Amino acid sequence: MQCNALAQQTCIEPIHAEFGTKVMAWGPLGGQGAEGIVKSEVLAAIGAKYGKTAAQVALRWLTQRGIVAIPKSTHKERMAQNFDIFDFTLIDDEMAQIAQLNQHDTGIINFGDPQFVKYLIENYG
Repeated sequence: MQCNALAQQTCIEPIHAEFGTKVMAWGPLGGQGAEGIVKSEVLAAIGAKYGKTAAQVALRWLTQRGIVAIPKSTHKERMAQNFDIFDFTLIDDEMAQIAQLNQHDTGIINFGDPQFVKYLIENYG
């Protein structure tokens, strides 16, 4: 499902915990709307502290939440940057700042509906 700093999908975390599953983020850098992430002043400011890009901070944030993030890129430099997120840890205050960027938790399908998520896991998980 789409899951990134702007579409965080926090409402389904309890259901995933119940079934012992993990979210695999589609569009971890925002998909076609990546500019909202890579141009985020909040992410850039946090990144400056660690010598990282806004995108690296966004990926680290997902990883620290236990979300599997597999960003798409055709540029070798960006692929290398996407892997270079394990030499820093975001502190609680930074995690909270990023959580405030959430704009919505659902797309076309309401993944926040516990019954829908349970249906997916029971039938396809």
